[in-house]
Amino acid sequence: MLFRKLIDVIKPKKTKIKEEVEIKEEAFKEEIRPKIRIEKLTNYSDVVKIQEFLREGEIVFLNIKELKNSNLSELKKAVDRLKNTVSAMDGDIVGVDENYLLLTPGYAKIQRG
Repeated sequence: MLFRKLIDVIKPKKTKIKEEVEIKEEAFKEEIRPKIRIEKLTNYSDVVKIQEFLREGEIVFLNIKELKNSNLSELKKAVDRLKNTVSAMDGDIVGVDENYLLLTPGYAKIQRG
């Protein structure tokens, strides 16, 4: 009996530790909620509006079909200007089908392949 008490004193007791961690729902919400804007490029003057959306941090899904069908040289000029804008802000641009472009500001990159 004495031997048993001695073993109990020497031997470390196993205790179960139960931890509860409370995670607030707000911790999962991202502070940056990117906006995706769907726009049409109907003429060259629309480029200024699209550039402004990109500068405000919005992702732009751009329909170029109307300008492509009406004036191809104006479309080329508009796309070159948008490429320069996206490049200057370390963004990305990609053709999605023959009638759409996807333009992103610097915080978003397009995964290819």
